Amino acid sequence: MSDRIATITRDTLETKISVSINLDGTGQSSFETGIPFLEHMLDQVARHGLVDLEIKSSGDLHIDDHHSVEDIGISLGQAYAQALGDKKGIMRYGHAYVPLDEALSRVVIDFSGRPGIEYRVKYPRARIGQFDVDLIHEFFQGFANHAPATLHIDNLQGKNAHHIAETIFKAFGRALRVAVSRDERIAGVIPSTKGSL
Repeated sequence: MSDRIATITRDTLETKISVSINLDGTGQSSFETGIPFLEHMLDQVARHGLVDLEIKSSGDLHIDDHHSVEDIGISLGQAYAQALGDKKGIMRYGHAYVPLDEALSRVVIDFSGRPGIEYRVKYPRARIGQFDVDLIHEFFQGFANHAPATLHIDNLQGKNAHHIAETIFKAFGRALRVAVSRDERIAGVIPSTKGSL
């Protein structure tokens, strides 16, 4: 059984990012991004996805968080793509519903090789602390484009912006956990009638 690990580095004029991932981990995480709320959300992905995740990022936070959040999403998508390799024997599809008090969200993912995102979320306010909620979409857009994967994210209920965001990231982690898990009945087989993903 091969190790499903990856390390991605992304170095641009706007950000410098390193992402290391172990898809068969235990949910351990370490973050140095300068964006506390995003780190809190990424910790949910690691814990609920049972992946070991280390992310270091430095960027133009003096302007705003946009470039860093987007590029972390891009780099995480690339890390998943690298760690999954040819995708032989994986479940491919995953979905999860996660509640938190009044909030309920659903995330569905397909490691299809076709990037796409449908994001149906409305927040009751524009910021959670200092974090701009618009950047959550940018993070997931970056991930979907570079995984590459089809991603559907729906908030079904919710009044508290933090609760809404947290249910999304937890559901994302749990959907990932299912999609990347191995199915021994198709070991060595790419889960597509096309023969490739």
